[in-house]
Amino acid sequence: MPGLAIEIDAARLMADLRQLATFGKQGTGVTRLAFSRPDIEARHWLRGRMEEAGLVAAIDDVGNVIGEAPAAGPAILIGSHSDSVPGGGWLDGAMGVVYGIEIARAIVEAGLAERCPVDAVAFQDEESTYLPTLGSRTLFGAVSEDEMSVARNIDGHRLADAIAASGFANNPPRRLDGGRYRAFLEAHIEQGPRLEAMQSRIGIVTAIVGIRRFRLHIEGQAGHAGTVPMAMRNDAGAVAIALSHALLETFPTVAGADTVWNIGSLTLSPGAANVIPAGAEITVEIRDTDPTVLDALEERLRALAASQAGTSGQDIVAIRTLDIPPAAMDPALGDQIEAAAEAHGAPWMRMPSGAGHDAMVLCRHMPSAMLFVPSIGGHSHTVIEDTAEADIVLGCRVLADAVARIAGG
Repeated sequence: MPGLAIEIDAARLMADLRQLATFGKQGTGVTRLAFSRPDIEARHWLRGRMEEAGLVAAIDDVGNVIGEAPAAGPAILIGSHSDSVPGGGWLDGAMGVVYGIEIARAIVEAGLAERCPVDAVAFQDEESTYLPTLGSRTLFGAVSEDEMSVARNIDGHRLADAIAASGFANNPPRRLDGGRYRAFLEAHIEQGPRLEAMQSRIGIVTAIVGIRRFRLHIEGQAGHAGTVPMAMRNDAGAVAIALSHALLETFPTVAGADTVWNIGSLTLSPGAANVIPAGAEITVEIRDTDPTVLDALEERLRALAASQAGTSGQDIVAIRTLDIPPAAMDPALGDQIEAAAEAHGAPWMRMPSGAGHDAMVLCRHMPSAMLFVPSIGGHSHTVIEDTAEADIVLGCRVLADAVARIAGG
């Protein structure tokens, strides 16, 4: 290890992770929605752990927990999110937060706080209970007042009311000074099966996918399903099914090696067995790290919708409802993670992230990188999510080694 030796306490790391998992515990997983009571309690606990690690810690006005090393910098920022989805896993986001605390603490214990300052962060609402990546975006002033004022959760509760009830509203707002940081590092479980399938123990993220989501609405004409002849129907449901089939058949011809797509819902109205559907709605999502591939898929989607409308004589309206651009990770930081993995004898692979992360926000303001560890069975966003303890510890040691390499040159 070049110049700096950062020794991780494996038992302490796992104890912190297991303690964090008690906030919102649900079976073997957690439900720790942004601004819920378990989320609020967890954030106060995380602030305490950051202070015990030798950081100057505070919770800002939306619930981000930030612990700063006393040294002036340049520093390395390490963290992730600590909120969860309903019935989520105990490691999703949480592991990256605890890595940040453990590495910062180990640096202080090694007497390296001046040479290698590390700040830790637990972002708020990465999981979109109210607003996607709310916490990381607010740290750069990237959430508008209009977004904040209209944001609601699935039950219709207002974000503004949730913040007020949390007790965070009166805390000083924070903005991250990009000039303080030489890098942002986020560790995360993979949330998929690739590392396990390839028998790799470390994933080095090359880019985070862009996401485009579409709502396709089809107008038909209701009628009695028993009396209107098949050739005389204006059936929105039949058109929706045909269009869905065409999309699934055609997307592979324009997709890249890592492209994924999903027809997440298909709803028919009025939705009765004896009524010809008068309307249909399809939601389609596409993901890739290459914007030209996303453009090609969107072009194909719109062309197929127009073709189906021309053939059936029905109106089909395609509306893009989400557009998150791809985010590239810093190659030089990835090289440092690779060198650290090699030093620990850990099989590694370069790979894209098919899920969104706070790093896709941070990378637009400072050099950023992500490290993945395997998910058992590829499971995530479920209470059965898990990662072998040996892989959790190894991931932290590799990231700490990468920190030493980054700080050392």
